[in-house]
Amino acid sequence: MVWDVCSWRYMGPLIRLETTPTSDRYLSILSDHLHSFMSIMHSDGLGQFQQDNATPHASRVATKWLQEHSSDFRLFHSPPKSPEMNIIEDIRDALLHAVEKRSPPHRTPMDLLTALQDLRSEFPT
Repeated sequence: MVWDVCSWRYMGPLIRLETTPTSDRYLSILSDHLHSFMSIMHSDGLGQFQQDNATPHASRVATKWLQEHSSDFRLFHSPPKSPEMNIIEDIRDALLHAVEKRSPPHRTPMDLLTALQDLRSEFPT
């Protein structure tokens, strides 16, 4: 499993997750990866962060962290079960399709991560 962040113009880090994210692991991702991406790409504080309503995303600790950083960027509240509003869904689908077409196929999780990073770097910005 991977976590990804992007904007209309920039691709952020692609983070390999060893296990299913919990609230605490998601909080680490926000503080270690999202905050630096948003600070660099949207230093004016006008960037918007959109996430789905997965349990770790809606947790009290994640919600509190996002509220504490609301001056750094805004949280875009999307309606539940509305993937058509989330550009990351389109990127994920395109990456999965491209990975399936690669030869030779990936054999390990690290091979898959490398393939995803390679393919992602080819996306237009």
